[in-house]
Amino acid sequence: MSKLRLALIREEKKPIETRVAFSPVQCQWLMNKYPGLDIVVQSSEHRCFSDEDYSREEIEVREDVSDADLLIGIKEVPKDKLLADKKYIFFSHTIKRQAHNKAMLQEILRKKVTLYDYECLVWENGERILGFGHFAGVVGAHNGFLAYGKRTGIYHLKRGFQCINYQELVEEYRSVKLPPMKIAVTGTGRVAKGVYELLEKLNLRMTSVQNFLTKEFDEPVYAVLNTSQLYERKDGKPFIREHFHQHPEEYESAFFPFVRVTDLFINAIYWNPLAPVFFTREDMRKNEFRIKVIADITCDVNGSVPSTIRESSIADPVYGYNPKTEREEAPYQPHVIDVMAVSNLPNELPRESSEEFGDKLIEYVVEELLQPGSEIMDRACIARGGSLTPRFSYLNDFVSQ
Repeated sequence: MSKLRLALIREEKKPIETRVAFSPVQCQWLMNKYPGLDIVVQSSEHRCFSDEDYSREEIEVREDVSDADLLIGIKEVPKDKLLADKKYIFFSHTIKRQAHNKAMLQEILRKKVTLYDYECLVWENGERILGFGHFAGVVGAHNGFLAYGKRTGIYHLKRGFQCINYQELVEEYRSVKLPPMKIAVTGTGRVAKGVYELLEKLNLRMTSVQNFLTKEFDEPVYAVLNTSQLYERKDGKPFIREHFHQHPEEYESAFFPFVRVTDLFINAIYWNPLAPVFFTREDMRKNEFRIKVIADITCDVNGSVPSTIRESSIADPVYGYNPKTEREEAPYQPHVIDVMAVSNLPNELPRESSEEFGDKLIEYVVEELLQPGSEIMDRACIARGGSLTPRFSYLNDFVSQ
């Protein structure tokens, strides 16, 4: 294996990101296992593991990391902080033509930066290799319950970041009795599994879609909604998952029956912009629309959930959406729908989510980095030498505008 120097860079996007790709213990373990691997850490006042934590594990901490072969971050790197002709890996949030990151991608091309994106680390079948989805699901579901408690005044929960760890977050519910409520959860992927894990730890009962739609319960229950329950073909033919993924524009939403019976909606499913929204803003004005709290973990602004008109923050996670005016208001009022749309949810449990992410990097990615040629890394490469790679050439018109 070739020699490689990795640098964990300081997160400089606002709001401050505290997660990191590798914990101090993981860094030390990696350097012991791979003699050709060297890891340095850029000094940071905000990282969930302090500079001293890394120094105690004999990991070098310094300001200048420009000699590294690969600079490893979590969130987008501000364009003025990008070093020319260097290799980076982070969540770039560019592959859906996200307008707020166009200038950064343009600068990456101008400075001839090689950019790898965690989101694009996929197996041959296109399945993602890693992500922070599990803890996004856990914290997103918790914030949904927290918002429902604040709205109803029935119970109170501590915020995730106020808990020492995941176990303390779960312990919060021991002194709380959740009221009878119906919880609709979309998705079956990594994020959704984090949601279901918390629901199971709370001993909530899962019910069938049919019972969810037709029966009343004297306890909190939830239903799992996958794509076959969310969409139906416009031509009336049977739903076929492969066909839906290839031609989402040929489908329409089948979600409206759920808005009549759902109290808390937890959205944890990937949304293709070519697919229909789950419900329209007009639907939200109807008397039948029962949902009063939406935990939109997917957090596509103006996407599958029309009330997600902006991202919220960990500091202020919930805002009110007035369906009549289609504008934001203060949350927890009778006439608004409360929306939780935090995009960096795992930051509420940063140490555990960082360690879990680092474990996946170690298991699936590190050896790929150490190989002279890796198909996995090639698939994840968005830009190289001032140009977009062929896999991402569809972004050319986006960056040239």
